[in-house]
Amino acid sequence: MSMAGVSANRLELLQIANAVAREKLIDPMIVLHAMQDAIQKAAKSRYGPENDIRCEIDPKTGETKLIRVITIVEEVENEATEIALSVAQRSDPEAELGGEIVEHLPPLDFGRVAAQNAKQVIVQKVREAEREGVFNEFKDRVGELVNGIVRRYERGDLIVDLGRAEALLPHREQVPRENYRQGDRVRAYISDVRMATKGPQIILSRTHPGLLAELFRIEVPEVAEGIVEIQAVSREPGSRAKIAVLSNDPDVDPIGACVGMRGARVQNVVSELRGEKIDIIN
Repeated sequence: MSMAGVSANRLELLQIANAVAREKLIDPMIVLHAMQDAIQKAAKSRYGPENDIRCEIDPKTGETKLIRVITIVEEVENEATEIALSVAQRSDPEAELGGEIVEHLPPLDFGRVAAQNAKQVIVQKVREAEREGVFNEFKDRVGELVNGIVRRYERGDLIVDLGRAEALLPHREQVPRENYRQGDRVRAYISDVRMATKGPQIILSRTHPGLLAELFRIEVPEVAEGIVEIQAVSREPGSRAKIAVLSNDPDVDPIGACVGMRGARVQNVVSELRGEKIDIIN
């Protein structure tokens, strides 16, 4: 993504913003703001960091405005950004305290360094926006089942690719005797989503009682519809589990509904849990 020659072609700016936004599935405005920051940084390194320099990019035309702002004050503390009211009134009798004098600067022609700088700022902003997007997407999905693909082991923990994000299946949340190879599909329960310094952390579990309850919700329409309620789940992951069910409809046998014809429903859950024996009780 070359940022050179951007001032020459305004539409190119918008095209870059849109291309980056499309590729990263984020709002083009976030990319434009990142570009504004980048241009501001480049301008400050040219005119001096003490100046109050602002950049505005028109989201429709891609036109870039670069201005230096000087605030009208009673007493000047910073000459680069402030002007005394008495001085300002000499050239403009209408000037008043708190007002701003805006000086238009020539458009910056991105040099190589500025282009690199701009690119870094944009990449960083895009990363932040991506993380925010992933966090917002998954924070409401705690308690859901997800399917992912095993990427690698890291010190006993599994890194699982969920498509939009990578999740962690910690060693303590894995079922003993379950082994995965790279590329294997894995179905797990989202037990926690939190924001860490490196970005959002999605914690998965194969041992959580909620995994069993969710599997029954998928296999048993009566559970999904709320006719049969799962009251309690207890598990010794990998060996056995107990699930207590209750029917809200006198015509529906809760245990029969969960077991299914010839045990088909419960069998599907058992095979997903690699042979964990399941007792269903009233």
